[in-house]
Amino acid sequence: MREKRLTPPAIVKELDKYIIGQKEAKRAVAIALRNRWRRQKLPPRLRDEVAPKNIIMIGSTGIGKTEIARRLAQLAQAPFLKVEASKYTEVGYVGRDVESMVRDLTNIAVHTVRIKMLRKVREMAKKLAQEKLLDVLLPLPPRTPSLPGKESDVDNERLRKAERSREILKQKLKNKELEDRLVEIKTQEKSTPMIEIFTAAGVEQMGMSFQDLLGDMLPRHPRETKVSLKEARRIITEEEAQKLIDKDKVIEKAIHRVEDSGILFIDEIDKVASGGGPERADISREGVQRDLLPIVEGTTVATRYGAIKTDHILFIAAGAFHATSPSDLIPELQGRFPIRVELDKLTKDDFRRILTEPKNSLIKQYQALMKTEKINLAFTKTAIEEIASLAYLVNEQTEDIGARRLYTVMEKLLEEISFKASQIGRKSLRIDASYVRAKLKDIVESKDLSRYIL
Repeated sequence: MREKRLTPPAIVKELDKYIIGQKEAKRAVAIALRNRWRRQKLPPRLRDEVAPKNIIMIGSTGIGKTEIARRLAQLAQAPFLKVEASKYTEVGYVGRDVESMVRDLTNIAVHTVRIKMLRKVREMAKKLAQEKLLDVLLPLPPRTPSLPGKESDVDNERLRKAERSREILKQKLKNKELEDRLVEIKTQEKSTPMIEIFTAAGVEQMGMSFQDLLGDMLPRHPRETKVSLKEARRIITEEEAQKLIDKDKVIEKAIHRVEDSGILFIDEIDKVASGGGPERADISREGVQRDLLPIVEGTTVATRYGAIKTDHILFIAAGAFHATSPSDLIPELQGRFPIRVELDKLTKDDFRRILTEPKNSLIKQYQALMKTEKINLAFTKTAIEEIASLAYLVNEQTEDIGARRLYTVMEKLLEEISFKASQIGRKSLRIDASYVRAKLKDIVESKDLSRYIL
């Protein structure tokens, strides 16, 4: 964590670049993230006692719950996983158990750490790959047997010529003059039998662990393949980079990152809260909550990379809570989510700001997409106001899907331009309020049409 820069106000400022409004939610996650840094500065005995302050976000779909958590993880450069509570089942039912979310988070962390380490050794791997390519294209001549310390003049001359030729070839490789030339290289392939094992830990867990267990015992078969020199360089560079990184160190670092800075975002938590309605037949809602409780409280989960302690993983739960409320969760689970934030419903002004202000705003995205077809797309202020107004109106009249409504409105608005873009050619197009009304007014006014089209 870049702790000096990631103060709560700085975190909120960064989140403001991508998410409009929701100040309370941003403040809550900023404090939770900063508390992690504070905890790491404590003496070891006290550090273990400080539990993360987990958060429940309450709000309808499309108002920024997932985006806040995702951007927070990017800021902290922390392992992040979004899961849906409704996808998990109680132990004893067919389906995924809640512990699999910790295993998935660990897999993500290992992959991320491996990629970072590979980047560090990339330059060294490229040099080693170049030497291997030289050996494939122009191997050094074999030496003839001779007395110790005495080499023949013929051998010396042959070696000098070969080294001169290799230097010329090396320069050509650097200049990438031989990229399309076909070369034959040997790559290692491992034959792994297709085995599935059904256990309480889950098919994906034991199956992969069994393959890892047999991995070193199974023979490696060198496979000769003919590829272009460009592709050969890529293959050999990857192989050399894999040899340069310490796999044990990757796993150790990944486990440390998961345990100290992992973030698990559990969406649709309200779907496992019983609110007095008919229970779902396929899972026991309370059973899923009770299985989730030890994970959130702090337990040890067995993964293919080793045991993972969940004591200091930050859990952010989210749900609409239309038919239920956080108090419908079991009391033990409620106690593990001390911070509760209700997100604000998006207003017409929020829609207008979402269209233009964020770094990755929808207007900027569509302008960039059209620019690939050499079309300069311009939106007037009145057009943006009209789009925001229509999106807000459709949300009011039909199902409220938050900012996601802007995607459907924008797609319908620019459908004809997107379809004919390749035929239009280099041109500047101006979208004004009258164009927006002409394309969308009839659909918006008809509730039946807007329900199915927008």
